[in-house]
Parts: sequence; C-alpha cells; structure tokens
Amino acid sequence: MSKTVVYSANAPEPIGPYSQAIQAGNMLFISGQIPMKAGAIVTGTIEEETEQVMQNLAAILKAAGLDFSAVVKSSIFLKNMGDFPKVNEVYGKYFTQAPPARETVEVSRLPKDVNVEISCIAIKS
Repeated sequence: MSKTVVYSANAPEPIGPYSQAIQAGNMLFISGQIPMKAGAIVTGTIEEETEQVMQNLAAILKAAGLDFSAVVKSSIFLKNMGDFPKVNEVYGKYFTQAPPARETVEVSRLPKDVNVEISCIAIKS
C-alpha cells in the first residue's frame, strides 16, 4: 500500500518530523492539530482555541477532498478536563450527524503549552 502526504497551506506547518496528514489507501490519518494560525499560537478562551483547531482540521480534510462527515475517529487531548464541556460544545458543531468514535484524555502538557490538541482518522469513499 502506498502512502501520500496531504498538505494544506491553510493549516499550521508541522513543528517536527511529521506530516499534517498521510493518506494510505482510502484512509486519511491527520496529525494532532493545536490552536495555531499563521505560525502563532491562538490564545483566548478554550472555545476560541478549539475553534482554531477545528478550522485547521477542516483545512487538511479539504486538501484531501473530504469534510468532517468522513471522520470515523478522533482523539482529543486536554490540559484541563474541566474544559471538556466547552470543548465538546465547539467540537459538536462540526459533527451534527453520525459523529465519529472518540476518546478525550487529560494530559500534563501539550506542544507549545497549548490547552487542546485534536487528531482524526477519516475514510475516503
């Protein structure tokens, strides 16, 4: 099986040795996205940070010719599980029908000391 790098100029450049996403067969694996835009960390409320993360994911999905309806699995990493209801509210706006499988975990630290990171797996039909 071949793999193809998927890239969007509308999402943050990788900050390490990884790709924004990899397409392998009909599956798209999107690396964890943090609230970053134009090379700068987006700070503000957890809702604003989560919105930026979701916009980054949307840009990568679009670069692969997909949208959120193709997502089958996501992982949410939070610095503070107390933010879960607010993150969940923003996240839910992107998955109005048949939401993907998901886990949400609290972690002690995230890249660039952000408060939220989300990764996804999508399927191309």
